[in-house]
Amino acid sequence: QVQLVESGGGSVQAGGSLRLSCAASGFTFSSNCMGWFRQAAGKQREWLSSIKPSGPTNYAGSVKGRFTISKDNAKNTLYLQMNSLQPDDTALYYCALVVCGNNEPRYWGQGTQVTVSS
Repeated sequence: QVQLVESGGGSVQAGGSLRLSCAASGFTFSSNCMGWFRQAAGKQREWLSSIKPSGPTNYAGSVKGRFTISKDNAKNTLYLQMNSLQPDDTALYYCALVVCGNNEPRYWGQGTQVTVSS
């Protein structure tokens, strides 16, 4: 079965960086579109970024220029490098197997918490 396990979250000061990882199993990682989402307390889940099997990426305006999505097909791992973090980035971050084209999530991980203090 599909399993997605996020790691790398934590607490950081404003302006700091974190790199999230998502270990994938149970499907052909290299052939699928993957994405990152987040959900802050009291808010709806927000799409952040996606990457296609061949490598093209796209980003939400709120993170473009600060976050970078990447993947290592040999390790079946998805990454999210997050720079210039701000308190508004505080949320539970999820990776997902998504539908290519519309980023609709099909499977989720359990999430990893990111907390940014000012």
